Amino acid sequence: MKRTLVIVAHPNLSSSSVNRCWLNKLNQYHEQLTIHDIYSCYPTYQIDAKFEQNLIENHQNLVIQFPIYWFNCPPLLKQWFDDVFTYDWAFGSLGDKLNNKKVALAVSAGIKKTDYSCTGLYQYTLEEILKPFELTMNYVHADYQPTFALYGANNEPDYPDKITLSEINKSADNYVNWMKKLGMLI
Repeated sequence: MKRTLVIVAHPNLSSSSVNRCWLNKLNQYHEQLTIHDIYSCYPTYQIDAKFEQNLIENHQNLVIQFPIYWFNCPPLLKQWFDDVFTYDWAFGSLGDKLNNKKVALAVSAGIKKTDYSCTGLYQYTLEEILKPFELTMNYVHADYQPTFALYGANNEPDYPDKITLSEINKSADNYVNWMKKLGMLI
């Protein structure tokens, strides 16, 4: 059994500086990690729930990596949750497959951290925006872990607070260190 399954949900991974960099770094740990890009696996949104459930069951931990999309997750990831976290598998009288499994989010946010605050542009923290994920993991009795986030990941040419390539590379190292701290990597 591999240690950690990383579900990657980026609708256009080839154009993502951050998520691609993170995956390149994570690929160095292929003995411990399984990286599963659901957008490349399910381009028609026809998710094989049994396959996904077996994949999760065969890993000790789960990391869900995605860009913040309209203050939420990309649409295929929402469908993935709906199709995979089913009654009597994830919850219900027989639904125990996520019980005590470490689950964490790794997200890239396009805007700067100060905009995600009670006094910032959006008046909510990223943790508050991601609260439905925490509630979901609590509902299925998973062991929800602290989120890893990189702010300012917007790669639009005219975005004023764009992060540098050096900062993106450093974030990949920080991502790995975060996984190690949580015990998801050795």
